Amino acid sequence: MTTTTLAVLVPLLPFLGAAAGLLLGRTAPGFVRPLAVLPTLAALALAAVIAVRQGGEAAIDSATELTPTGSVPVELALHIDGFAALVAVLVGFVATCVQIYSTGYLRDDPRYPSYAALVSLFTSAMLLVVYSGDLIVLLVGWEVMGICSYFLVGHYWETPEARAASIKAFLVTKLGDVPFLIGLFALATAAGSFRITKVLGTVASGGLHHPTLIALLLLAGVAGKSAQFPLHTWLPDAMAGPTPVSALIHAATMVAAGVYFIARLLPVFEASSAAMVVLAVMAAVTMAGSGLAALAQDDIKRVLAYSTIGQLGYMTGALAVGDRGAAVFHLLSHGAFKALLFLAAGVIIHASGTNSLAAMSRMGNLRARVPDAFWTMTVALLALAAIPPFSGFFSKESVLGAAEHVATEQSGRIPGAAGWIVLAAGLLTALLTAAYAMRLWLLAFHGRGAEAPDHGRQPVAMNAVLWVLAVPSLALGGLAYRVLPDWFDGRDLTPTLTTSVLGTGVALVGGILTYGAWRHTTALAARAPLGAVAAHPEGDAGLVEAEAIASHAPAYGDVASAPDPADPGRLLLGPLHRHAATGFHLDAVYAALFVRPVTAAASLVRFLDREVVDTYVRGAGTLPRLLGAAVRRAQTGNVQTYVSALLAGTVVLTVAVLLVATGA
Repeated sequence: MTTTTLAVLVPLLPFLGAAAGLLLGRTAPGFVRPLAVLPTLAALALAAVIAVRQGGEAAIDSATELTPTGSVPVELALHIDGFAALVAVLVGFVATCVQIYSTGYLRDDPRYPSYAALVSLFTSAMLLVVYSGDLIVLLVGWEVMGICSYFLVGHYWETPEARAASIKAFLVTKLGDVPFLIGLFALATAAGSFRITKVLGTVASGGLHHPTLIALLLLAGVAGKSAQFPLHTWLPDAMAGPTPVSALIHAATMVAAGVYFIARLLPVFEASSAAMVVLAVMAAVTMAGSGLAALAQDDIKRVLAYSTIGQLGYMTGALAVGDRGAAVFHLLSHGAFKALLFLAAGVIIHASGTNSLAAMSRMGNLRARVPDAFWTMTVALLALAAIPPFSGFFSKESVLGAAEHVATEQSGRIPGAAGWIVLAAGLLTALLTAAYAMRLWLLAFHGRGAEAPDHGRQPVAMNAVLWVLAVPSLALGGLAYRVLPDWFDGRDLTPTLTTSVLGTGVALVGGILTYGAWRHTTALAARAPLGAVAAHPEGDAGLVEAEAIASHAPAYGDVASAPDPADPGRLLLGPLHRHAATGFHLDAVYAALFVRPVTAAASLVRFLDREVVDTYVRGAGTLPRLLGAAVRRAQTGNVQTYVSALLAGTVVLTVAVLLVATGA
């Protein structure tokens, strides 16, 4: 079977699995789980075969015109280079893990068939984005992911949090997709084709007009899809969906699509120095702001959500300095350990049989309760904090190394300012990342919160997936920088001494400071009864996840009244904590600038419609109605009355005629 045929089957198999799952979900529920897992697993196997065959060599291209358009043609095209081959493997791997994990996590959920089908459709859409060689076909996968995220984030639609989060995710991403679509049309018009290879050829020959405008339009869509400042606010709220969905969105689909898109079309952005600087600033603000926000969150999934935003900032930072190899390398590494972090968090929530345990300040005695989650999450947090030899160290160091090279070499192709911006923000974020990773580990597994009831050992499928994901979280980075350069345009991924020392050093400082702050707050809390200093004056800015998990057990009573006061984040952030906990009030700013004016305008239009326009409409009907009422009163049915009126009228007319005649 040819590589092209295999590539067509990779996104097709999950799509067919989704369709079959929806059709058979009610009539043959026994087939739902096999239809969720097996097509995705088969797609993973085929993606791995394609990656081996491609081997980092010349890109595989194939195309057929879908239908004559009369202008710019739309083609069903494949473009599989080393980046596409590896990202497809990541998508298939994480999606398979999520589907297997979900069979245990949502085993008693009545809406599991539709959930599994949507996850398969989500996977198919992302694979279509990865393999597509035509921008319109890529856009189809891009938008299908958007609607899938709407349904999956709102899976627990009974809760207002889930409904609000799904609408917010959909609207914010669509806000970015409008200029993104305009940018795609402008790009295709300049190139005369939607084919990615022809677009890149046009850029190489200098035929791209207005590159800055096109690049900025495309960046708006990327900012929405990949949750970059200022369109990142939907991602923390999207934690209202099931935890496996969070793992899929954050690790391998949706948010990775924007980064991958820029990596595919990087020459378009490099054609504008201004666009590269804007990209660098966007990445820097995203990295630093998300790191501070993560350090102030109490909900474990919101910490991980802000962490994803920051790690995506590293990827866009690598792209801002023109190194798509470093960006995709970190995308692959991050996909493994972030999926592990979310799924381990799901084990913690599932073990308690309640939603309240998502709040880290209320966790207690979890290390012994969920040993699989403890050890695997420890591995993932070390990878997140970029501690060698875990995978995150090698991929994050490649980003810092690329930024340092641009900042110091002044090559001219990329502005040196972009390098300095990304390098400074990257080092600051490395410190913050280690700090909130240490804080999460301490509060989740060594906290003093009240203990939830033990709901028994977790399903084997869930714990097995954690250990499977722990392997690439530990070993991927060390293997990748030796094995994968052929897939990354031949770029040397070996860590450089300067950035390795700086990055690791600041990470260790962040971890040590957090541990010291935790010891200090723990000592203070030990002098008072548990709960005496538990009140959080700022309140919890997070949304409570409405998990309809297997046991459907009630919340564990008085735990909410006894959060752990030993939170190092409050000590480290000081007065900044209140602002960081709410995401620096960006939602409030948007509400003031956009939501309230639109609401006020809608109220004004409603008032004008009801009180002004409707008044004229009602008035136009009132006069005929009054005349009709008068005429109706005259119609008494009494013949004598009619004759009397006739005689009276005759007399009046006679008198009037005589008066007129006399006057004449």
